[in-house]
Amino acid sequence: MAVLSVLGAVAIGIVLGTLLTIDFKPLRALIRGYIEFWRGLPIVVTMFIFAYAYPLVDQTFPQIPFDIKPLQPFEAATVTLVLWGSAQVAEATRGAVQSIPREQHEAAAALGFGWGGRHAFVILPQALRRLIPPLIGLVANIIQNTTIALIIGVQELLQVGTRSTERLLFTTGDSHLFAILTVVAAMFFAISFPLTRLAALLEKRLT
Repeated sequence: MAVLSVLGAVAIGIVLGTLLTIDFKPLRALIRGYIEFWRGLPIVVTMFIFAYAYPLVDQTFPQIPFDIKPLQPFEAATVTLVLWGSAQVAEATRGAVQSIPREQHEAAAALGFGWGGRHAFVILPQALRRLIPPLIGLVANIIQNTTIALIIGVQELLQVGTRSTERLLFTTGDSHLFAILTVVAAMFFAISFPLTRLAALLEKRLT
């Protein structure tokens, strides 16, 4: 779930964040609406929408000419994290692209690059250097937020741990709750801490 969410969020977010720098107000307004909407909703609410409300769309609006296929809990959780993550990445990408001095745009244009060429070969390579530290932090946040998926029945790490405590309590009378949750916490820490330290190191080096 984390891998799919990170890949989807980064790919969509970088594209949207780059397009957000275009001086075309209707497109910018559309992308801005996407970013503010998905950033403004709590992840839990979005996850409930795709897990429970989305399958009822065709019942609520019978005039829709196609059938709505219900999402499995894993799919609903992944879509939620992709939408939330892409909105975060898009905003970070916009800031990184706009931080590149305008002289770089003008120099690339003077060399004959169009908008696509300027961004692909001149602007984005520089912006990505500045984007990497906050992007790694967002990756860590996405990984941590996978735990929210347990509320819609996804069998992720935290849910496996809590179910183990329930099973042990039923069979042995001792849940070993502290030990199991300590291991779960240690596993998340082992994943997230190196990422956060890497982000801090890269930010220092790139600065």
